[in-house]
Amino acid sequence: MAEKVPYLHASTLWELIEKRTAATPDALFSVDEGNRRASFVEYRDAVLRCAAGLAARGIGADARVSWMLPTTWQSMVLVGALARLGAVQNPILPIYRHKEVSFIARQSKARLLAVPSVWRKFEYEAMAREIAAAQPGLEVLVVDDEIPDGDPAALPAFAAPRDGEAPLRWLFYTSGTTADPKGAKHTDQTLMAAARGMSGVLDLDADDRVAMVFPFTHVGGIDPATSVDVLAQNGVTQATAGTAFHQAYLAAQRRRAAAGETGSIFPNVRSFPGGGAPKPPQLHFDVKTEIGGVGIVSGYGMTECPILVMNSVHDPDEKLAYTEGRPCPAEVDVRVVKTDETVAAAGEEGEFRVKAPQLCLGYLDESLNADAFDRNGYLRTGDLGYLDRDGYAVITGRLKDVIIRKGENISAKEVEDLLYGHEKVADVAVIGLPDPETGERACAVVALKDAKQPLSFAEMGQYLKGKGLMIQKIPEQLEIIDQVPRNATGKILKHELRARYKASR
Repeated sequence: MAEKVPYLHASTLWELIEKRTAATPDALFSVDEGNRRASFVEYRDAVLRCAAGLAARGIGADARVSWMLPTTWQSMVLVGALARLGAVQNPILPIYRHKEVSFIARQSKARLLAVPSVWRKFEYEAMAREIAAAQPGLEVLVVDDEIPDGDPAALPAFAAPRDGEAPLRWLFYTSGTTADPKGAKHTDQTLMAAARGMSGVLDLDADDRVAMVFPFTHVGGIDPATSVDVLAQNGVTQATAGTAFHQAYLAAQRRRAAAGETGSIFPNVRSFPGGGAPKPPQLHFDVKTEIGGVGIVSGYGMTECPILVMNSVHDPDEKLAYTEGRPCPAEVDVRVVKTDETVAAAGEEGEFRVKAPQLCLGYLDESLNADAFDRNGYLRTGDLGYLDRDGYAVITGRLKDVIIRKGENISAKEVEDLLYGHEKVADVAVIGLPDPETGERACAVVALKDAKQPLSFAEMGQYLKGKGLMIQKIPEQLEIIDQVPRNATGKILKHELRARYKASR
């Protein structure tokens, strides 16, 4: 990759923007749903004007700026402008509300909070101004169609880091549900290491068109009614970004077929990069067969260490469907540790722990670091799985997503993957619910492809038995739901389901 795209080895995000603009000034940088098109030089020039406007507001090197914006041209320009100024950026997921945003802005010592006025019927500006009123020194920047603008000639020189330095430039908060979010500290170098690994396994080139449907504020929401057409019209080749999105694409393809139309919704697609949530193996085969390309090319990572492992577009179906790929880039060091703290052999289950060039610098709240890293400096991921004989990672569940029924450990993911293969099932979540006799019972929450073709409890049981699942692992409860709830990154909101069904029996 070094010879193919040398600018990927820039030392900062701003250097990357400059180098890419110099290499391909007139190439297409982005196109949005309104068909607004911009070249790399147009993007670079807009970034400089915005940086000058922000500088006039007192934003400079190391200033901390929080922003929670949808994926728009304006948000991309703002990110580039803050990189040019050497600010510390704190993207906040737009699903967060007053409690989380107030905590984050306070802990991060933000000077500026950038939000839309209203987006998806929520009044972000009103929330931001209420938070700022209670936090001295915090200002609000409303970003809709307009962004700060100024004369680039007035900008101070870019303060490039010295050789060997990688200053703090990003604060990403994890999407906790029961405790305060945790702020992971990243540099431009940690994030670009993840990007280099991903670019390599996807074998990207100048002709690729990548769908930016993942929340821009996440280290890494789609509207299926409009997004599919936009992506198709613009020749998408990399149909990102995770299970929820791939399910939406597949549903659109099936609607097309049901209407008697032929052909793929994405005729130019090469692959379906994925991550952020578990991938049912059958989904890979369905996407490949019904839409096209090599199918789902998924990876695994987290806010603290993005894109640890990822499949390659050249991997066989068996690896694409049943694994999350090998460590990338090559410097990623993944080990699987058993409960006795010994390193597992190939095929043995344990907790994934990792050291990598994309690993964060720790948490903003340093008291959290002791539990996050083991005595050898490896990040404890909290994810269970194993490395197969070829070094591919297989995720089997979460340490906290194991249902314990009469002392028997049940992997929710194992049951979910099997149920997803049922012809009537569109989506599924398996949760543990308190039970006075067994401790916990397994409950399958299922969204159907067609409400006119119901799935009975007995039918579910017979299907799982036929798939070889031991009787003790077959769910004791079945709930049918219109849609399995997921957050903006595609992860199933199991805490919501547990709360909904905990008293259902």
